[in-house]
Amino acid sequence: MERVPYYELAGLEHVYLEDSYVLDIRTGLASVEFSLSVVLAEQHPLYIAPLPGEQYCYRSGMLRFRSVERVEWVERSMTPYTDSTGAVDYGNIDEFYLTDGHYCLSGDWGRLEIKSSPPLLELQEDTPVSL
Repeated sequence: MERVPYYELAGLEHVYLEDSYVLDIRTGLASVEFSLSVVLAEQHPLYIAPLPGEQYCYRSGMLRFRSVERVEWVERSMTPYTDSTGAVDYGNIDEFYLTDGHYCLSGDWGRLEIKSSPPLLELQEDTPVSL
């Protein structure tokens, strides 16, 4: 089976999820939502130079899977990590690809398989996030 990496999916071309932070994951009857602090690549239209002390340009965002037909938590840990400022996250999205009509995502938070319409990444345009 062919694996299509997330950065080849529409709307995800200019983000780097491996260093983005998962702030929350919500699953509903017909949706899955990842609340994120998203790393933007220089090619992204909202990119600005990283804030002082930051390695990347971060934006608050929501990765939404709508019209979900099936969601399976293959593994679920959701162990929180706290940084020196007291901010909590659940790690990164280490792997995200499309195969055989399913979106497969994994990280320290667990592993999900989702059958849905294509994901949509919504970013807050106003201000970059400082970590």
